[in-house]
Amino acid sequence: MINKLICSLLAASITISAYAQRTDGTTKSLLKAEQEFAEAVAKNGEKSAYNSFSAENAVVFRPNPVNAKTYYANQPNNKNLSWTPDFARVSRSADWGVTSGAYVVDGTSKSYGQYLSVWKAINGKWELVIDMGAANNKPLRPVKESFVEAKDYFKPQFLGPKQIAAGREIILTTEKTLSAMIKSHGIGAYGGFLNPDSRVLFPGYEPVIGKDKIVAFYNSLMERVTYKTTQADKANGGDLAYTYGVATVDYRANLRETFNYVFIYERQPDHNWNLIEQIYTPVEK
Repeated sequence: MINKLICSLLAASITISAYAQRTDGTTKSLLKAEQEFAEAVAKNGEKSAYNSFSAENAVVFRPNPVNAKTYYANQPNNKNLSWTPDFARVSRSADWGVTSGAYVVDGTSKSYGQYLSVWKAINGKWELVIDMGAANNKPLRPVKESFVEAKDYFKPQFLGPKQIAAGREIILTTEKTLSAMIKSHGIGAYGGFLNPDSRVLFPGYEPVIGKDKIVAFYNSLMERVTYKTTQADKANGGDLAYTYGVATVDYRANLRETFNYVFIYERQPDHNWNLIEQIYTPVEK
C-alpha cells in the first residue's frame, strides 16, 4: 500500500513537472510560467527555482553578467524575493519573449526595484535566458500593465546559421548607429530610436514610460552616453530582439558611471528597429 502511494505521488510529480513552464506560444502562457517561477521561489527558494527555470546558458546580472546556474549554485536558498510583472511580449515565432515589473526583497528591511527577464521556448517550455534588476526606492505610483499578444504567427521556413547571424548583425548595426547618432547629435537623438510607449528602468528612479518623457529624462541626467554591445539575439519571427552590454554615462553633474544594460527592440512597419524597453544596473568593479 505504501509503495503504491509513493508511486502515485511520483507519477503526480512527473505530471506536474511536465506541465510547469509549458508554452503554447502566447503571452498568457509566458505570464503563467513567470507566476510558477515566483511561486517556486516562495516555496523552494531562489537557488532551487533559478536552477529549475533557467536555461543552461542563462545569464543573470548580479550585478555583472554570470551564468545563472553557476551563480545560484553558491547562493543561499532565500525565499524572500517576490515580483509582479506589468509588461510582457512574445515574438510572432513564439520562440522567445520578455517580461518586466516590480520586485521586492523582504529582508531585515524591505528593498525594491524593477526587473527585466528574457525567456526562450525550449523543448516546449519557457526557460529564463536573461535576468537583470535595477534597484530603486519604494514605488509611489502604480505602473499601467501592458500585456500584448503577437498579432499572428510567423516563422521562416528556412532559417540556417547564416540567416541567424545576419539577423543579429542587423541589431548590432542598429545599436552602433544609436551610439553614433548620440555622439553626433546629442541625447536628443534617442527620439529616433524609441517607440511611443517605450520604457526605461534606471537605478534610483521609478519606470520612465513614453518617448517624450524618456528623452526629457535622459536630457536632464546625461551629457553623453556610449554603448559597447556584448551580445545580440533576434527572434526567429523577426519582430523582437535584445542586446546587452556596457554603457558609459557622463552625467551633467560632471561624473561618469558605467552600467550593464539590457535593451529590447521591436521591428517597425518601416523595417526600422525601435527600443521598447531598457534597463541598467551599475557595473561592479
